[in-house]
Amino acid sequence: MSNSTLPKNWQVWPLADVGTWLGGGTPSKADNRYWHGHIPWVSPKDMKALSIVDTEDHISEEAVENSAAKIISSGSVIFVTRSGILAHSFPVATTKSELTVNQDLKAVTPEPVIDTQYLAWCLRAHARLILDNCTKDGTTVQSIEVPSLKLYKVPIAPLNEQRRIVAKIEQLFSELDKGVESLKTAREQLNVYRQAVLKHAFEGKLTAQWREEHKDELVSADELFARIKAEREARYQQMLAEWKAACKKWESQGQGGRKPLKPRAPKPLSKLAGDVRADLPAIPHTWVWEKLGWMTCGVEYGTAARSAETGSVPVIRMGNLQNGTIDWQDLAFTSDKIEIEKYSLAPGDVLFNRTNSPELVGKAAIYRGERPALFAGYLIRINHIETLVSSQYLNLFLGSHVARRHGSTVKTDGVNQSNINGEKLQSYPFPYCSLAEQCEVVRMLDEKLSLTDRLMQEIDAGLAKSAALRQSILQQAFSGQLVAQDLNDEPASVLLERIKAEKAEQNKDNKNNKRRDAA
Repeated sequence: MSNSTLPKNWQVWPLADVGTWLGGGTPSKADNRYWHGHIPWVSPKDMKALSIVDTEDHISEEAVENSAAKIISSGSVIFVTRSGILAHSFPVATTKSELTVNQDLKAVTPEPVIDTQYLAWCLRAHARLILDNCTKDGTTVQSIEVPSLKLYKVPIAPLNEQRRIVAKIEQLFSELDKGVESLKTAREQLNVYRQAVLKHAFEGKLTAQWREEHKDELVSADELFARIKAEREARYQQMLAEWKAACKKWESQGQGGRKPLKPRAPKPLSKLAGDVRADLPAIPHTWVWEKLGWMTCGVEYGTAARSAETGSVPVIRMGNLQNGTIDWQDLAFTSDKIEIEKYSLAPGDVLFNRTNSPELVGKAAIYRGERPALFAGYLIRINHIETLVSSQYLNLFLGSHVARRHGSTVKTDGVNQSNINGEKLQSYPFPYCSLAEQCEVVRMLDEKLSLTDRLMQEIDAGLAKSAALRQSILQQAFSGQLVAQDLNDEPASVLLERIKAEKAEQNKDNKNNKRRDAA
């Protein structure tokens, strides 16, 4: 950015000149006296608001005296310089009271000629450029190179215009916030409706009329369960027969390459636990709640091999499972022929996300054969038996409230991540009914939820448009196009000269004081 692209009374300054910079530190955790004070101590986890009012942790005056933590005055701007969040965001906040920060943040107390909120909004407007130009290379944790950040140049308007810009930004953003809140409320209402429809579907209420029309074709729950067990065993015997045929072919061809692997026998399954069954909704007498594992001869984890940015076949990862479908953006790839042969997906495969954040673990999606692909290790392929369960019926159930609630009770929580392994997945309760009725459930859900899905897409588009509009407003604000210039405003160049003169005078006084002290 140069002065030539800005209004005449603006200036471009390096961030080093906009105010006094301060760092932070962490008092010893071993000394309890340091952690029972009243002084807010900001770490990256607190940087979720535009202004810091309070923090999760507080330290004492003694902690400040005996550590690198420093008191930062009210009206300062603080920002994260070391954290994983810098991979995609540059958190900036203003201070409402005196506080301290840890070593992962920096603070700037602006010069009197620079409005605090103006500086904060300016940094937010330049966040992407700062991350692109000032990020350290080769560090294990995302970090901003502070010397580069201090050299980064920002546009400075006359002080009165700074205040007008801030007022306009806050006015426009307030209007956008109201619109965003309305969109989020509508999305929540659609989610509630969606879950209500899914609840009715998997309680058999949607297909009550269908069952009445086909009652002569349906069997009791006990007969249905007997058929399920028999079909599972028949599928295993079929897999054994196919393996034996493959072994004969391998032997006849001179035993070249790897010998076909013998399929594992399906794991024995106990009946669904009584306490789990007691917590499930009532279903028709021709349905049965039983373990999900009865629909498969064995679930399968994906490839653990390292993928790359380029390759012959995409590898579906947990981020690609979105709203029950595969999102083909942000793909990783592999060209490993052995991995491709072993983990390639077939149309109708249902994938389950076994490891993710607590709120996302357990999400599922169906692969429809859109393009060749294989699946990564944090995913499970259920390998359901098609004559027992419809792919989409299974996929939709895994997104229902019953399935999500059960998942939350069996997940194992770690640091920032939760896990639901294959054994726990096979123990999920599942509402079995005839394959014909499953297809009718799916048809009716598609009919009822298609409008919901379209509305969701429109809401997401509106939210994306709002985010883009915010960026446009900030771009206009800091290029001098958001508010009118006033020729009576004192130019930024005069402000800069005044600051330089004041600093020079201050340095002179400091030198004189040192000479007197030395004498």
